[in-house]
Amino acid sequence: MSRSAASVDLQPIDRLEEKVRSLVQLVDTLRAERAQAIDEVGRLEREVDAAKARLTEAATVTADAATLREERDLIRTRVVQMISQIEKLNL
Repeated sequence: MSRSAASVDLQPIDRLEEKVRSLVQLVDTLRAERAQAIDEVGRLEREVDAAKARLTEAATVTADAATLREERDLIRTRVVQMISQIEKLNL
């Protein structure tokens, strides 16, 4: 009976050992996933920074384009005035 009692007593220990091994494996998996998540966050932060830089550049280009349009309109107005004056001189 002693042998049977020993085997009965070992079963809970075996189950506990398996649970501990499962938990260790789970912790390892979670650590790996955490490391991957941290890497992904870093990559996404770099992408966001790059997108912000492109957005700032686009805003600058848009402002420059608006300034150039204003200058073009001003030059067009002056050219029209000069053509008008030239036409008056040819009469």
